[in-house]
Amino acid sequence: MRRFGACLAAAALSVTAVTAMSTQEVQAQDKELTLCWAAWDPANALAQLGKDFTAETGIEMNYEFVPWTNFADRFINELNSGGKLCDLLIGDSQWIGGSATYGHYVKLNDFFEKEGISMDDFAPATVHAYSTWPKGTPNYWALPAMGDALGWVYRKDWFARPELREEFKAKYGHELEVPKNWDEVKHIGEFFQGREIDGKTVYGLGIYTERGSEGITMGVTSAMYSWGFEYQNPDKPYDMPGYVNSPEAVEALEFYKSLYDCCTPPGHSDAYMVANLDAYKSGQVAMQMNWFAFFPGIAKDEDVGGDKSGFFVNPAQKVAASTLGGQGISVVAYSDKKDMALEYIKWFAKSDVQKKWWSLGGYSCHVDVLNDPNFPNTAPFAADFLKAMDGVKDFWQEPTYAELLQSMQKRVHDYVVAGNGTAQEALDKLVVDWTEVFEDDGKL
Repeated sequence: MRRFGACLAAAALSVTAVTAMSTQEVQAQDKELTLCWAAWDPANALAQLGKDFTAETGIEMNYEFVPWTNFADRFINELNSGGKLCDLLIGDSQWIGGSATYGHYVKLNDFFEKEGISMDDFAPATVHAYSTWPKGTPNYWALPAMGDALGWVYRKDWFARPELREEFKAKYGHELEVPKNWDEVKHIGEFFQGREIDGKTVYGLGIYTERGSEGITMGVTSAMYSWGFEYQNPDKPYDMPGYVNSPEAVEALEFYKSLYDCCTPPGHSDAYMVANLDAYKSGQVAMQMNWFAFFPGIAKDEDVGGDKSGFFVNPAQKVAASTLGGQGISVVAYSDKKDMALEYIKWFAKSDVQKKWWSLGGYSCHVDVLNDPNFPNTAPFAADFLKAMDGVKDFWQEPTYAELLQSMQKRVHDYVVAGNGTAQEALDKLVVDWTEVFEDDGKL
């Protein structure tokens, strides 16, 4: 359009030429798609991968990548307003219920059947979490796109120092190594808290404490799941008393607060993904929790990559479980280019495309990638990624997830970070909050 305006101002084109150019522009725009996602390393890998799609189809790919701090607000508002910015959207797993219920996403069942795309070709946990609504039913609103779970990174080079290993074992009675449970996580955090390493004061743990979006919920659930936390009675949906506020849930929340109190860097009271990454890459902490999606970047980092870092799955306490991350890719119902968007879905579902997606730094959910006998050897974190995805649990995916999330963010942050009340009181209040949400939604 800039070229059109400039030429018109110069009066250098005839009306016929201008009409022809406008037609060409419209045709060019008709052969392009906009894919919306968060702005992070996997998005850059997806843009690189998309060049193959353009080469095969002639369809140009545009990208709207928004920082995580604004990601949810930006694209949920876009969906709620019926906006046409996004033809394809890689939305969070929690959005699937609302997006299906309110008609934001195109249902993909007929398309999958027509094109021979089988959900059996993708890891069951990712199909359940990223694609289905109602949960567990064969109603598909997305293709699994980016598998992810919460894992841990540690300073392998620090753990290997003989003098530290000797001191640690003398104090705690076990080796300074990858923690087998959350008690050992705390031992490591305490051991490194305020210690001097190479002339610099360091701290124990980078954990999630952020209040504004979802951070502290993702953090505390990584502990609560390991204590056996359940959102509801497995035999009676939305029956929460005695589950959300169970003795095990209370114990896990108390333990998470103890980690915040004993073992985090100064000022780590509103930390999520980027803050943890910064603390770790700057050599400030011995360990951090973060999403597997960031691990390729850490492995390549010039300061902490290579042999300096190790990776491990979320530790078990009473059960083995990990907080689910990741997303599916959906066709936006308001797009005027749904046929081309579906063409992209068909292409992205191919086994060879999925293999390249993993090689570029994306986390494929395709069984041809994950079940390859050599997969655990393809990256230093690949084997742990497989373990994590075998035991993932996710937050509510209800259409009212935003209200549910806001309540949990408030209750657990008030207790863990602000130090208000007890863990039992925080979870009791959360049951009351969630009960009101489900009553208003007609579920109770």
